[in-house]
Amino acid sequence: MTKLNAVEYESFEDIKQTDENCVEYWLARDLQTTLLYKEWRNFHKVIDRAILACKNSGLEIGEHFVEVNKTIKMPNSAEKKVIDYKLTRYACYLIVQNGDPRKEIIALGQTYFAIQTRRQELADTFNQLDENNKRLIVRGNIKQWNQLLAESAHNAGVITDEEFAIFQNAGYMGLYGGLTVADIHRRKGLKNKEKILDFMGSTELIANLFRISQTEEKIRLDSTSSAIEANETHYQIAEKIRGAMVAMGTTLPENLPRPDKSIQVIEREEIKKLRNTKTKLMLDE
Repeated sequence: MTKLNAVEYESFEDIKQTDENCVEYWLARDLQTTLLYKEWRNFHKVIDRAILACKNSGLEIGEHFVEVNKTIKMPNSAEKKVIDYKLTRYACYLIVQNGDPRKEIIALGQTYFAIQTRRQELADTFNQLDENNKRLIVRGNIKQWNQLLAESAHNAGVITDEEFAIFQNAGYMGLYGGLTVADIHRRKGLKNKEKILDFMGSTELIANLFRISQTEEKIRLDSTSSAIEANETHYQIAEKIRGAMVAMGTTLPENLPRPDKSIQVIEREEIKKLRNTKTKLMLDE
């Protein structure tokens, strides 16, 4: 899988717009620029293939590709009316799936829109899921955010394995009232190679996802420039999240029950269910 770093992630976020109903959309000509297509006629061919893919999937084209007119500036103060499209997240996903695979930004776009599309699908149905599937979803999100956090921390000066271990401990200590990774590991009664994130319930995972995502954003936006500053930021944000939990009277993370099954066991069970399903899975057409 292509590694999606924070810079490329932001490039797709920056061109995202929101309409009067708070619905997200992207304009095709903005996406054309981000995906490094110089000529509209070449990019429009990609859009046509994406529209065909949308039709073949049985979805309503007009709900995902909305044709609009816009006016662009020309030399000598002239103006020209051109066609554009308001695109849903799914439409953008189809476009990058049909783009030039030789472009690195296309591969990054595929990762970005795949993640965002799946997250929205899951968010729409999250409350209907059982506890095990909630854990799978949140744990998957944490893996993505931990990657972004690691990159932001590295850019801030957290370089060595030892420095990163200290950085991770700072976050856990802030959220868990001073408990380190080793303390939490012992408290959960885990074996040496077992990861504490894999033995958290959905509520505990969500608290840690918030810690990770907010720390990543704070370090990046503040242009943090030293490991010491990064550690302090991680601790302070985690401590504030814990403070909010105290104020709301919710169960603190260290007191939440440990699930009997690890994430790995649940994954194996779900894969087995998929393999035994009577419906053929078109995972990669």
